[in-house]
Amino acid sequence: MIARILTRGSLYVLMSLVAFVSVFPFYWMIVGATNTSSDVIRGKPTFGTALFDNIAHFFNLFDVPRVLLNTTIIAVVGTVLTLALSSLAGYGFEMFRSKFRDKLFGLMLTMLSIPFSALMIPLFIMMSQAGLMNTFVGIILPGIASIYIIFYFRQATKAFPSELRDAARIDGLKEWQIFLYVYLPVMRSTYAAATIIVFMANWNNYLWPLIILQSNENKVITLIISSMRSGYNPQFGAVMVAVVLATLPTLFIFFALQRRFVEGLLGSVK
Repeated sequence: MIARILTRGSLYVLMSLVAFVSVFPFYWMIVGATNTSSDVIRGKPTFGTALFDNIAHFFNLFDVPRVLLNTTIIAVVGTVLTLALSSLAGYGFEMFRSKFRDKLFGLMLTMLSIPFSALMIPLFIMMSQAGLMNTFVGIILPGIASIYIIFYFRQATKAFPSELRDAARIDGLKEWQIFLYVYLPVMRSTYAAATIIVFMANWNNYLWPLIILQSNENKVITLIISSMRSGYNPQFGAVMVAVVLATLPTLFIFFALQRRFVEGLLGSVK
């Protein structure tokens, strides 16, 4: 009995420490947004009174609504196109058989080992020759065929009941109708998990927008935060305000789809 109590107590202590380590960066971010730059540098752990000054400073430096609109357009459009194309590819790789299917899929998985830094120059030349520099299309286009998301959808499609597809064919549905009216509703948990992954990747994307976007009118939130940190006299309180504002949409998406996200990662099909 005593051993069980000690074991459970040790488990609770360990879980509390892990929770503290996980939550503390968010606490520090929110506290920093209420303090002055000097307080943030000194590591003041309590709330301050400079929140509205930091917000005013941030909004005076940049056209914040325009920046958030740019980031939202890139994240939402990129997410929708990535899910549409990658889910179709994953569905096709699993449902349609050919002697080259597995070889082609293996070649695609091998391409995951190529770092993005090795692709930047060829992609930059392609976007430049296509006239897509400093455009949202140039940001979105290279990422919509995500090999990882294709792999994710193909693995999830393995759990899709083949009986449903056969029954739909007997009822006279064509393949695109099976995909839209049968596959999509059944795989909604998979789509929810993929939505969180892709949206966060697009929203937090930094390196590729830094290369493509050249005008202040098209800047996204990650570039704005980076420029605020790299000045001669960075106002860290305003930086924390920007970070909090940039974190809110991803938190909202995650908590809105949290239950489906867990089901999707576990491969649940309903």
